Amino acid sequence: MSAARTTLFRATFAALELTRANRLLRRRAQGLGVILTLHHVRPWSGKAFAPNRLLEVEPSFLDETLTRARELGFDFVSMDEAWRRVTTGISVRPFLHLTFDDGYRDVRDHALPILERHGAPATLYIASGFAEGEAEIWWLALEEAIARASRLYCDVGGGEAVLSTATPAEKAAAWSAIYWRLRAGPEELLRAEVRRLAEEQGVDTLSFARELCMSWDELRSVARDPLVTIGAHTVSHPMLAKHPREAALAEIAGSRDAIRQNLGLEAEHFAYPVGDRSAAGERDYALAAELGFTTAVTTRPGHLTKAHAASPTALPRVSLNGHFQTRAAIDALLCGTPFLATGALARLRG
Repeated sequence: MSAARTTLFRATFAALELTRANRLLRRRAQGLGVILTLHHVRPWSGKAFAPNRLLEVEPSFLDETLTRARELGFDFVSMDEAWRRVTTGISVRPFLHLTFDDGYRDVRDHALPILERHGAPATLYIASGFAEGEAEIWWLALEEAIARASRLYCDVGGGEAVLSTATPAEKAAAWSAIYWRLRAGPEELLRAEVRRLAEEQGVDTLSFARELCMSWDELRSVARDPLVTIGAHTVSHPMLAKHPREAALAEIAGSRDAIRQNLGLEAEHFAYPVGDRSAAGERDYALAAELGFTTAVTTRPGHLTKAHAASPTALPRVSLNGHFQTRAAIDALLCGTPFLATGALARLRG
């Protein structure tokens, strides 16, 4: 997320709080309930260059979010119960369900004790290649390569160029130039370029899954917690829409099969990696339905309504973003006010 967008969102959250719009518009905006998206939950390191900070929140912020949700009258429910309320269109009180993508160890260490204290169920979406330590968390490898470098040689759209990365500001500029150009193109090129940059800086692209993600043995223990549901999240975390049908089908089915084999569980819920419109679309929603998943979640933002009963494999989620760890952000996201305008635009687009 660019600095300008971050500033805009912060100002929006503050304005919604100042004008009391969250309270005034909550009835129109909230819908039946909300599914929250999280990745890492851990104490903040304080590092100056942190382009992936949006993917982590501090334990105290998760605790504050759940405390505030109780104050606002939310029921904490399982994914199965959330889906039941959507299909019936009946939820006397708004519901909240927590989801954690990728299977990071810090979710076990820092988030689960908070969930247990609040009695809040959660779904952990597991990329099987991460649990096996055999898949690349490429966005962390790119961050580490830039963090280590004082300069980089790469093509950012005008032929090969030299990018200075000596200071945190220069590193942030290089990240923005490299990341968004690679995200816009084929995933094979993205991963190959990240491997090249990582190799030049002595970064092992597989080390992040091995160091940060729970193994199958660890997941087996976590899955015994009655608050935890295990969902599927592909094998290698690809942006499915960028790949042929058979490759996407194999990725989705492969993670479900690995969960069955290693944990003895049937994964009934699925999350699309990255999950925005560029990473998952109608074909991928149909694949998840074809494979028999009860639900599948995107990262397209919004609250759930009865209308979503018609699209069980294309459900929206609301991200708890590391850039916006404030009470104003919590209230806006839980009340749903930021999504009123986006919903109106979507209806206008047809």
